[in-house]
Parts: sequence; C-alpha cells; structure tokens
Amino acid sequence: MKLKFTPELDPKFAPLSIAFRDYQEKLKNEENKQKFVCAIERSGGYSTPWSCDIFPDGTSEELTIALFDRIIKGLLWMYGGYKIKLSGSKAIYEHVKKVYTREGERAFDVDHMETVYEQPFEVEYYEDASLIETPIESASNIGKHLDGCRIGFDAGGSDRKVSAVIDGEPVYSEEVVWHPKINSDPQYHYDGIYTAMKTAASHMPRVDAIGVSSAGNYVDNKIMVASLFLKVPRDEFDKHVKTMYIDIAKQFGDVPLEVANDGDVTALAGAMNLDSGNVLGIAMGTSEAGGYVDENMHIMGWLNELAFVPIDANPDAMVDEWSGDYGCGVKYFSQDGVIKLAPAAGIELDENLSPAEKLKVVQKKLAEGHEGAKKIFESIGVYFGYAIAYYSLFYDIKHVLILGRVTSGDGGTLILDNAHKVLDNEFPELAKKLELNIPDEQSRRVGQSVAAASLPEIVKK
Repeated sequence: MKLKFTPELDPKFAPLSIAFRDYQEKLKNEENKQKFVCAIERSGGYSTPWSCDIFPDGTSEELTIALFDRIIKGLLWMYGGYKIKLSGSKAIYEHVKKVYTREGERAFDVDHMETVYEQPFEVEYYEDASLIETPIESASNIGKHLDGCRIGFDAGGSDRKVSAVIDGEPVYSEEVVWHPKINSDPQYHYDGIYTAMKTAASHMPRVDAIGVSSAGNYVDNKIMVASLFLKVPRDEFDKHVKTMYIDIAKQFGDVPLEVANDGDVTALAGAMNLDSGNVLGIAMGTSEAGGYVDENMHIMGWLNELAFVPIDANPDAMVDEWSGDYGCGVKYFSQDGVIKLAPAAGIELDENLSPAEKLKVVQKKLAEGHEGAKKIFESIGVYFGYAIAYYSLFYDIKHVLILGRVTSGDGGTLILDNAHKVLDNEFPELAKKLELNIPDEQSRRVGQSVAAASLPEIVKK
C-alpha cells in the first residue's frame, strides 16, 4: 500500500480507502468478476444496499474476505439494522455468518443491533442479487422548523449545551461541563437535562417545542443505546432512562418533542447553514458522531455510528475498549484520537485528568506553538482526508461539515488543511465534487443545540 501522505505520528496507518482502491485495481485484470451485494435491513422492512465487483470465490479469497470483513462492518454501523443480506460470494457469507453471533468476534455488534432494533440478529444469503439490490428507504423531513419558542438541547459526553430559540433566533445559549459517562445514578442525568431545559425556558415567554441532539441511538424518542448512560445498570436504564427525554419534556406541557442522534443534527445544521443537501456531518468530541442528510435535506433513518466504522486496515491499530475492534473511527476523530497521539508527539498527559481535560492541555500547547501538538492535529487531518474518501463510497457527499470540541481553535483549521492536501493529491476527482466546511467558533460549540431546536414541527390547532 503506497500513500502520498502518511500521518507523521502514526506511520503504520493503512487507510481502507486505499485498500479498496488497490483491490479494484487488481480486479481490472480478472475476467470472471463477480457482482457482490450487501444490504442492511432495519425496522419496518427498510433496507439499504451497496454493491461492487469482487474476485470470484476461490480467487484471491483471503484478500477478499479480509477487506470485506471491514467493509460489511462499516455498512452495518453506517446504515444500521438487525439483518445482513448478502449475494455474490458464499465465502464472504460463511465468514460473516460465523463472526456475527453472540459467541463470535462481532458479538458486540450483534448485541448492540439487537438492543437498538429489538429483533434477533440474522445473516442471510441470496442466490438472486436482484432480490436485495433495490433500496427501500424512509427519509424523514424533520428539522428546519423555526417558528415559535423552542428549546434546543445538545447532550455531549463532556458538556451539555442548551439554547432558547424564538422564531429561529437564539436568544440564550449556555454550555455546562458534566460527567454523564461516569455516573451510574440516572437521577444525575435527569437533573442535568431538566436544569438545562428549565434555564432555557426561563428566557422565553413560553415553550412551544423541544428538540434534542444526543449521542446514541433513538427510536420514537426513546433512548435505546447511548454511551452517556454507560454506567447505568440495565434494570435502572429500562426503568428510568429509556423514556427520560419524553418524561422531562412533559414537565413543560404537552409540546412536540423530537430526539435525534447528534451526528444527524450536525448534518442538519450544516444543510441549514449551507442551504444544500448531501451533507455528511461529523462531530469530533467525546466520540465520533456521524450524520447525513440527502439531496432533499432529509434525514435517512440510518444509524450513522461512524465511531464504530473501521477506517484503518492495520491490524495493530488501537483497539476501541467498548467494541473490542481495531481501526475504528472513535480512535481517530475524537478526543481519544488526540490522546492516542500525544506520546508520539512528546506530550505527557496526567493520567488523573479526564479525557476532556487532556484535550484542553493539548489544545493549550497548540495555542502556545508546541510543534508536537501541531503534528497531532496534522496527523488527524491526514486520517480525515483518507476517511472522507472511504465514506464517499457509501454516502453521496457534496459537503462535509465538522463540529465538536476537537475542532475548536487552530486544531480544526489544521485538520481541514491536511484533509484537503490528501483529497487534492490522492483523490482529485472526489476533491472537485465536495467541499469541507467548518463553522465559526461559536457555531462549532453550540450550533447543534440551535439546530436541535428546529427538529420538531409545531402543528397549528
């Protein structure tokens, strides 16, 4: 694998975008190409397919299985669902069938999807690819509603943000540090969320609607899985957490509520600011949150959990503690990614500090001109350029918008500058068709809570 740019602090980085391109180059000389289709099915019978040509079974089989193990995992976490439907390779199917079990290598993935979609996980093979290659989608026109007095709440892992918005104009915004991921008492979370919303409400004559941007997976405004509640025991989660946003909203009357994944709200915020669709939004904070809106600025109903999508084919890459897998986005585009690179940059961080505090130390050094700190964000930018090229295989992208505390200050500029270099030189055709965007500093930090306020529609009675 030859790269035109290598992240200086991580020379063994092996981007999947290049691995896939190299595979396709080798495939050009193959006379018996096989069409491969993978479709991910979710609730309601909705199904999102993806296809490409591959070597036939028995030819370069080990290479094919190794690459498509990574691709299929990515598809599962991008689109989200409880059923993987495959056609075109029995060898890939047998591998996927083996690893996606409660005892297999992808036990975490199986458990997560069963929890979110409340269905047993399945892997199916289809001899006839035409049965699974047609998309069945559920694009949703939530968001972009600006009328009335609205609360917009953004629940991050290190801070919570809230805005009071009247007819599209924020009249109050605040950002408060909290520690939801290390608290096992759900009352801590309830009090934090309610206090934020009550504060916002005090700056408006009334509350007409509440919109929530929150890390995690949501169905009908219910919290299915969320790292914010990582320490809450399962029985307490089911009793007190699953309907927490619904319960808190009731304290403000019978008002519309809409809860969306924070990545989707990032994309929506970008679409609203740019007045354009086909936006991939990425929030680099406690984790990597992804979101996407289509050409009509609609949210697709996909999972968009880019934190668990592999972008690095290096089997020795850092393992994510939660999923137990290597090379996934969370270790590249979050405060974890900054902390991971700190030792190679010659920066020693106090282990007693929280991840958010460690990030601030690195950002302070960057502001002071520390060369190692600069290399951290340059390396993340190189990661990001190759990752965007990979994401573009699965999303139709015109704009990429990044937000989150990792992008604050000069770090965000360094990330985008180096991502541009990778795209311009490695993927010039892609570079011509998409734009990388970063909001101003204030929007970067509280923009999601303002966009969240626009999620629910106020139905006139």
